[in-house]
Amino acid sequence: MARIDSFFRLMNVQGSSDLHMSAGDVPSLRVRGSLQRIRYKELDDSELRELLYDICPEHKIKLFEETGDIDFAYELENVGRFRANYFRQSKGIAAVFRQIPSEIMTVEQLGLPDIAKRFASLHKGLVLVTGPTGSGKSTTLAAIIDHANKTRHDHIITIEDPIEFTHQSYNCLVHHREVGPHTQSFTAALKGALREDPDIIMVGEMRDLETISLAVEAAATGHLVFGTLHTQDACKTINRVIEVFPASMQEQIRNTLSDSLRGVVAQALFKRKNGGRIAALEILTHTSAVGALIREGKTQQLMNVIQTNKRLGMQTMDDAIEDLLLRDLVSPEDAFDKASDKHRFVQYLKKIPDEYLEMFENKK
Repeated sequence: MARIDSFFRLMNVQGSSDLHMSAGDVPSLRVRGSLQRIRYKELDDSELRELLYDICPEHKIKLFEETGDIDFAYELENVGRFRANYFRQSKGIAAVFRQIPSEIMTVEQLGLPDIAKRFASLHKGLVLVTGPTGSGKSTTLAAIIDHANKTRHDHIITIEDPIEFTHQSYNCLVHHREVGPHTQSFTAALKGALREDPDIIMVGEMRDLETISLAVEAAATGHLVFGTLHTQDACKTINRVIEVFPASMQEQIRNTLSDSLRGVVAQALFKRKNGGRIAALEILTHTSAVGALIREGKTQQLMNVIQTNKRLGMQTMDDAIEDLLLRDLVSPEDAFDKASDKHRFVQYLKKIPDEYLEMFENKK
């Protein structure tokens, strides 16, 4: 047994989502969204490096020594699977481990709206799940893929770095590919996927121009493609996809996206008042109006389309946050903090934060 395994067992006992280990500091656990230091000694660089290298594949150690950053998955029997990220910092080596749930939660268990099932039933197009790191994108995407896996009879290929949720083949045939062990890059795997008769392709992270370009091309040529981006709302997501291309290609990509984009799910994660975490979702779905705004470069107007098309399953982030607040699932303070329209949520606060007092005084 690796010495570091005791920390993973402690994570389970404490109900922790993440383990942080840094040279020059005491290990910490993230519990219900907050970091808590473990009662343990401060680790120096050589001691922590020994702990971390004990569970790291040799080819990943070599890559870390060359680049200073690696990702991989680690599984501890009867405890769970963990996504590991090693990186260098000012005091030496550091690592963050995210626990990957052993069971894939369903759309119903996560409380996702019905539109998630409709996304899983599409036969072509691009669906993007977005949000900051740690917002639950992978969990949402896994639930959508799980629904497709159980209700369709198709071929699903997932491309990740590393593989997080593992799907058994139910009605679908599912192949998982990990960057490193199974393919050289997201780009190489996407190029290969187009020759592997897929119906659904899931791209764990759309990081660069070539990956985004291939994903959009696959969606435009008759495949259903799911991908993730680190953007905070639907408008910024579409702009991010377009702006990664050279200016000379942006009109072309707007035209392609206007036809192939089927949906954007942007999410933010909140602490539940009674424990655990819950996501608020902004949802954009494809309509002729959405396509026209993308094609004409008027993405700033997409929020108006979302606000006026609730009957089609669309919703703004602020609407989603207020729904959680009115259901007494999140605190007014958290809702206010993550809302875009602060004035909309000030009525729920017992006390306005000092930094907003002047703003609200000027609005009276």
